[in-house]
Amino acid sequence: MADLAIRKSALAGRLGGSATVRLTPGPAASRVALRAPAESLPALSSALGLTLPVAPKTSGRAGARSALWLGPDEWLVIDEAGADLMTVFSGAGALHSATDVSHRNLAIIVSGPGAEATLSAGCPQDLSPFAFPVGACSRTIFGKAEIVLFRTEDDTFRVECWRSFSDFVFGLLTEAADDAEH
Repeated sequence: MADLAIRKSALAGRLGGSATVRLTPGPAASRVALRAPAESLPALSSALGLTLPVAPKTSGRAGARSALWLGPDEWLVIDEAGADLMTVFSGAGALHSATDVSHRNLAIIVSGPGAEATLSAGCPQDLSPFAFPVGACSRTIFGKAEIVLFRTEDDTFRVECWRSFSDFVFGLLTEAADDAEH
């Protein structure tokens, strides 16, 4: 597992937003890119303590742990408490591939009544609550960067992006937040 206490966030100390939206770097978290066949899902779900979702744009959540469906056999598992997910998967007893991506990704939390409008400035998806309700997630783009977008509350989204794109994504979100206010 990646030692989350050692690495400084690429967005440490950055804040952004406007009167209607707040942009904050997400706290350090453990992340695993998971691939597995359907027959392994019961054992993996049991090991994780949550049900791995099997439908597009859905997630599973238990406490500080979330599993985001990215494809028919692919998930992004995030543990905001920093649990050693690789150890969890090593004891699952089921066929799977788990790759620790804790140092590759970081999160930006976009919250407030202007969150949806801010994200819509750079994301081609319909983010209305009907099309993208709480718990919805997808791999998409923001500007020219690939992101994983997760709606955690009515007016809160978690944007997961690669560390190397974080400055670009945060800057574009900052501009969009200002535009959403006007």
